[in-house]
Amino acid sequence: MTPESFKNQFRELALQAENTQKRFHLSWDHKWPILNEDTPSTGFDRHYVYHTAWATRAVKRISPSQHVDFSSSLYFASLVSAWVDVLFCDIRPPELELPGLELRHETLTALRFDDESLNSASCMHVLEHVGLGRYGDPLDYDGDIKAMTELSRVVKPGGDLLIAVPVGAIPVIQFNAHRIYRFSDIPNFFGEKYDVIEQVLIPEKGPEGLINAPTPEQIGQTRYACGCYWLRKRR
Repeated sequence: MTPESFKNQFRELALQAENTQKRFHLSWDHKWPILNEDTPSTGFDRHYVYHTAWATRAVKRISPSQHVDFSSSLYFASLVSAWVDVLFCDIRPPELELPGLELRHETLTALRFDDESLNSASCMHVLEHVGLGRYGDPLDYDGDIKAMTELSRVVKPGGDLLIAVPVGAIPVIQFNAHRIYRFSDIPNFFGEKYDVIEQVLIPEKGPEGLINAPTPEQIGQTRYACGCYWLRKRR
């Protein structure tokens, strides 16, 4: 929609308002132009819609008595708390109040949880930021490694851990936004202590949403895709 077509639509709606019951105050002074949403289909962030949908389904299958989430999407934590008690931990706890949702300040590189104390946990689209200073945390090139070490420590044997990170054919830091990992980096890091229950690729574009157990060819075509990993700690 162009600015001119926006003006024309306003005039048309104002004329309609003159010939019907006036239920709203319609004035040019109250305009709030949004000009780029008259598209053939609804656009969405593929990473965040698909990875939270994947994780929500995983938590439903795990069916824990409590799920602990570390700094993932608030949409995920708030929706899952409708049927599972969720403890949401973040370096910047939100001002959010919902039944079934508890908030707690935590720093991923120094978690205040006992060893092997969590049965179900998640940390999605978060590790790529740790140590880059974007959210006020100290600069630390290996901050993500320290965070993964802490996550590994706090999960019980037999417990589940859900992780999502950006993935691409070439690992890179795009300072200060995020890191991009190889698809194999997460399973390789946790592999000594964890089994992979499921690993899924969310392509950056195209008709496919969640690709379970992607092929090397599919992985090699990515630049900024999303890797999702359901890991279970060995007993």
